[in-house]
Amino acid sequence: MIRAALALIVGAIPAIAQAQAYRCAVPQKVPRPRADGPSASQPKRVLPIGGYTLALTWAAQFCHENGREAGAAFECGRGNRFGFTLHGLWPDGEGASWPQYCRATGIVPPAVIRRQLCATPSAQLIQHEWAKHGTCMSAMPDAYFAVATRLYGDLRYPDMGALSRRRALTAGDVARALAAANPGIAPGMMRITANRQGWLEEVWLCLDKRLRYATCPAHQGGLAVDTPIKVWRGGLRR
Repeated sequence: MIRAALALIVGAIPAIAQAQAYRCAVPQKVPRPRADGPSASQPKRVLPIGGYTLALTWAAQFCHENGREAGAAFECGRGNRFGFTLHGLWPDGEGASWPQYCRATGIVPPAVIRRQLCATPSAQLIQHEWAKHGTCMSAMPDAYFAVATRLYGDLRYPDMGALSRRRALTAGDVARALAAANPGIAPGMMRITANRQGWLEEVWLCLDKRLRYATCPAHQGGLAVDTPIKVWRGGLRR
């Protein structure tokens, strides 16, 4: 169960792992996020947990599309540089639906945000992930983020620059490259997503109830393995 996994991981976790933070300098005063909660389009759902998804964002693509927005300044501005960032750890349901916004919550404490920013480089996203997903998994945000960040920090990554230059690159190629860098994780244990123009956006890794990597359910989505894909490695959109 998640509580047992939380206890084990929180007890063992070192300082925040900066697995893909090539450069990350946290400001003395971290931003204060807005409250986040359920809405008509994103309602509260308390459902049994059937597994988990660890979602990673390819920062180069995110910054290419969003780097001029004020909320992206920490991640995409000068001084910091990221590879894959931690979008979040999401509880999945036992079917196609999933739990979310399981209970009301306040603002994530500044100390927790500070520890998390080099993995999830947006205070507002940290607040959102805790409110929408973390409240269904843990009583405290620091415990939830400790689990997510430990999983993220344990991952290894292929040479994305070399991968981006490969001819006729497919979603399956990206999955196989990530699997080759992480013994015990197979290509079928992840989903690759891209934008409408075919540029890599995210990697979703599937886990079972005990937070062990597992084959993804068919309903989870993602690209077919033979779908052509491109990897952005440049700067911001001008």
